[in-house]
Amino acid sequence: MKSTFRIGAVLGLLACVALAAIAMPHAQVLSLMPDMATPDSGLAMVGFGGLILNRGNMQMLTQAFNGAFKTGMALKKPMWNEIAMEVPSTTSEEKYAWLGMTTKFREWIGDRVYQNLKQHDYTIRNKDWEDTVSVKRNAIMDDQYGVYNPLMMQLGQDAALHPDELVFGLIAAGFSSTCYDGQYFFDTDHPVGPNENPVSVSNFQGGSGTAWYLLDTSNVMKPIIYQNREPYQFKSKTSWDDDNVFDRNEFVFGANARSNVGFGLWQLAYASKQTLDVTNYAAARAAQMSLKSDSGKPLAVKPNVLLVPPALEKTALDLVQAERLANGQDNTMRNTARVVVCAWL
Repeated sequence: MKSTFRIGAVLGLLACVALAAIAMPHAQVLSLMPDMATPDSGLAMVGFGGLILNRGNMQMLTQAFNGAFKTGMALKKPMWNEIAMEVPSTTSEEKYAWLGMTTKFREWIGDRVYQNLKQHDYTIRNKDWEDTVSVKRNAIMDDQYGVYNPLMMQLGQDAALHPDELVFGLIAAGFSSTCYDGQYFFDTDHPVGPNENPVSVSNFQGGSGTAWYLLDTSNVMKPIIYQNREPYQFKSKTSWDDDNVFDRNEFVFGANARSNVGFGLWQLAYASKQTLDVTNYAAARAAQMSLKSDSGKPLAVKPNVLLVPPALEKTALDLVQAERLANGQDNTMRNTARVVVCAWL
C-alpha cells in the first residue's frame, strides 16, 4: 500500500506540473521548482536518464577524473631519475655557480688549505608545461563520462613520462648545447686545470654514426639536472560561469607543471658516434675513467650505464651481456655497464 501511495503521489506531482505548463509560460513553471532547475544547486535536477549536472555531481566527476589521472601516472615508471638529479626550485630560475667544483681530502698538516674552486654562471630557467583536453558537456550529460576515463589516465601517463622527454632530449642535444664551462656538453676541448694554463679535455669520441653514451650515475652529482618548481597537477574548468562552458558548451580538463632541465657534470657523460663495438667501447671507457680534476687528481669516474637508442639495443646487449664475442673469444667487457634504451635519443 505504501509503495502504491508513493507512486501515486509522484504521478500526481508530474500531472500538476504538466497542467501548469499548459496554463502558464515555461519560465513560470521552472519558478515552481527553482532548486531542481538550477544546475549549481545541491539537489538533483528533474531528468529522464543521463548524468544530472549539478555542482555535487561535477565535483565527484572531477574527483573521479583526477583519480584516473593519478592511476595513469602510477602505471608508468619513468627513467629520467636514473641519469638525472632532481633539484627543487623556489624561484623562476636557479643559478648553479658550484658546477665544476671538485673537492678532495688531504692530510691535515698545519692550517686548513682552502681549495680555490672555480665559479660559473650556469642558470636554468623554469618553463611552464601543459596538456589539455576538452569534453563536450552533452557527452557528460548523456552518461558518456566513463568513455573519458582512459583519456584522463593517458594524461597521467603523459605527465609521468614528460620528464623523460626533457632529460633524454637534452642528452641528444648535448652536441650543440653548452654546459657550465661554455663548451658544448659533448666536446673535444673542455678547459681543465688552472685558469691561467688550462688544457683541453674531450668527452666525445668522434664519428658520424648513431650516437651512444657512457654515463656514471653512481654519484650524488649526475650528468643532467632536473629542476622541479611545481609538480604535475590535474586541473579542471567545469563551472557554468567558465568561458569554455558558456561559449563552447565544453568542459576542460588538463595537467600542468613548472620545471626545466640543464646539464650537470660533463665528466660523468661520454659520447661516441663511432661504431658500437668492443674496441670503441673499451677505448671510451678508458678515456672517461682517466679524467682528472682541475688539481690534476683522478676523478675516479666509472661508467655504469650504456645509454643507446632503440636501433642499438641488440648491439649494446650483446656487447655487455654475452659471454662470448662473435669471433668466439671471451667477452672481457661483460657486465661492465647496464644497458638503458630510450626512444628520445
